[in-house]
Amino acid sequence: MDQLEFAVRRLREQLPALTILEHEPMNRHCSFRIGGPVRALVQPASAEEAAAVCRALRAAAVTPLILGNGTNLLVTDAPLSRVAVQFGEQMAAVERTGPDTLRAQCGVTLTRLAREAQQLGLGGMEFAHGIPGSLGGGVSMNAGAYGGEMKDIVVSTRYLDGALELSEAVGAAHDFSYRRSRFSDTDDVILDSTLRFTPGDPETIHARMAELREKRRASQPLELPSAGSTFKRPAGGYAAALIEQAGLKGFAIGGAQVSEKHAGFVVNRGGATFDDVLRLIDHIRETVYRASGIELETEVKIIRD
Repeated sequence: MDQLEFAVRRLREQLPALTILEHEPMNRHCSFRIGGPVRALVQPASAEEAAAVCRALRAAAVTPLILGNGTNLLVTDAPLSRVAVQFGEQMAAVERTGPDTLRAQCGVTLTRLAREAQQLGLGGMEFAHGIPGSLGGGVSMNAGAYGGEMKDIVVSTRYLDGALELSEAVGAAHDFSYRRSRFSDTDDVILDSTLRFTPGDPETIHARMAELREKRRASQPLELPSAGSTFKRPAGGYAAALIEQAGLKGFAIGGAQVSEKHAGFVVNRGGATFDDVLRLIDHIRETVYRASGIELETEVKIIRD
């Protein structure tokens, strides 16, 4: 029995209540709707169960693939010899911890969290309403839009560190910068965060959220599968503008296309494969570099194996 099979069996034996989906297609769990079957996808229902899962996998020498809503991933079509650990609705509780603070588990979507804050008369997260990712991913990559970022509201974050011990990052320890944090390049597993808001009128907050929602609908290809912005914003410019100036708006390879609505998005217009998207990303980067001398960096996380 190889290590992966041993790990799955160990999880079943040690955690009988754990949700385990074997040979689960990843295209069901990624917003690109691309991805082959993973050996097993597990969904912990608590921080304690998440820690137990990670420890069991480490004991079997298996590195987990951690994911939330799968909104920033491009996953290979080939079978993945991995165990995916998904934090979703089973770990999405939100509780009020003070007059202007909420603590939320990593699996709650940013849209739901922004809405719950609004209903409590807590503002400051309007920018995130409509971002399809979950809190864990949003904190890890310092998600942002329309002038707001997670760094503006995150106070502290509890996580499993490299030794799988419960740790906490507070304030500047998050090391937030553009589309990254101290968690971006580590194996740390975010469990929950405490966020501080600005008290305000619920109707005023709702109106701002509605305004930004309409801006998204008007400017972004929300009707097609994608992973959001494909590239990070380069210094001194915008990826979408550079791509459009290079004549690539609407350009397609197979089922993957540069969005005709927003050139910063690569979309799955139907039947796109992992290879289609990779080839299109490479073509965009090469063409933009030749045209402008600027090398675009992908924002999408690419999982090959």
